[in-house]
Amino acid sequence: MTITLSDQDKTTMRIAAYGAVTLLSAAGAAGGSPHKIATRGSIALGTGTGLVGHVLATYPKGQDLNGTSVAAIADRVLPALTEAMTLLREQAPEEAANFRGSVLTALEAAVHDTRPSPVVNDMIDKITKALDAA
Repeated sequence: MTITLSDQDKTTMRIAAYGAVTLLSAAGAAGGSPHKIATRGSIALGTGTGLVGHVLATYPKGQDLNGTSVAAIADRVLPALTEAMTLLREQAPEEAANFRGSVLTALEAAVHDTRPSPVVNDMIDKITKALDAA
């Protein structure tokens, strides 16, 4: 079965996934290693497979994933995560679990070899809830 996603669908998925890493990185500033979180998480997103891997192989260029605060980033990213899961469940159900797994693996990779702070753990919980809200 061939699955065709619109350019907007792909952009939503990229904003959601890379935005989740950006959001975690912003939360990780409290621990002092946001650049490591961003680097590890982004690299992990590039290792995906299937349709999700093909979509996430391209960074969402031209999309500002930063914000003036963690709340501003969350206002954009958390709904995008839910929207991405919704569109995948409707158009490619077998890829929804792949997307969720790719995002959560990227978050795990982002904090690998560290002791995540309560702030980072809380953000991972919020991201997981946004993925599961679809």
